[in-house]
Amino acid sequence: MKKRVFLCGLLMLMACFTVAAQQTQQAQQPLTFWYEYHVNPGKEDEFLTLVKTVGQPVRDKLMAEGVVLAWGVEAPMLRVPENATHMIWYTVADYAGLEKVDTALREQIAKVTAEPAKAPAGKKGAATAGNGPMARMQEITDFGKTHDYLTRDLVSGFASAMPPAGTLPFIRYVFVKVRPGKGAEYRKAWEKYNKPIFDKLAADGTILAFGLAVEDVRTDGDFTHYTWIATKDLGSQDKVRAAVLGDRDKRSPEEQDAIIQLFANLTDPDAARSELNRSLIFHLPTPK
Repeated sequence: MKKRVFLCGLLMLMACFTVAAQQTQQAQQPLTFWYEYHVNPGKEDEFLTLVKTVGQPVRDKLMAEGVVLAWGVEAPMLRVPENATHMIWYTVADYAGLEKVDTALREQIAKVTAEPAKAPAGKKGAATAGNGPMARMQEITDFGKTHDYLTRDLVSGFASAMPPAGTLPFIRYVFVKVRPGKGAEYRKAWEKYNKPIFDKLAADGTILAFGLAVEDVRTDGDFTHYTWIATKDLGSQDKVRAAVLGDRDKRSPEEQDAIIQLFANLTDPDAARSELNRSLIFHLPTPK
């Protein structure tokens, strides 16, 4: 039982759903920018409204232009004290794309903030600059706890067909802290023992996408690598678990022990943690 629990927690590994052709993504190792927010209780709808009216037009426009590869909003299914309640993310091919999104969002915020000042004084509905999107965000969230991340996919895989429009994936993440100087060995072990399982599950449509990622700009050092798997429903996560356990069970006891020891030597087991998120908004490019 201990062996099974360890395998599920450390080797099953799973988060965010980027899109584009698999070979292109693999070669480019795309970047994902994350905004983690602590939304105040009762302000969840206001938060999503702000996302849809300010950020969504920018990200959708840049996605149509091929700059943004995918974007979405997620919320954890498990409430954990001090953890973020909502995450906004978008994926781009490179830093040039990141700059385009950042510039466009800053221009959008400035535009929306300035619009109320143009309304005639005393006109019904007129607002002030103090009610701009950044001011509203500070009212809606515990803004001092906001944490941004910039991550890069080292390896990724995708189902052969895009999910139906309106799909809101569930994403499982496992974060690990690889020991200093062991990053290359960890990736090699991950690709040898985990990727073939995920490739097969992507090919048969059980999972929508998966990847192994790292922080491209290190922040607080809670983790060094994380694996993500996106599925169309939670039931598919059961199938992923069964596939991982099935792969290990068919191996000899000696090989199973060797795999466990390998990952234990490459990582700090006490630093491992996982999350299970649901998508609240999930946008992919329109098929051409």
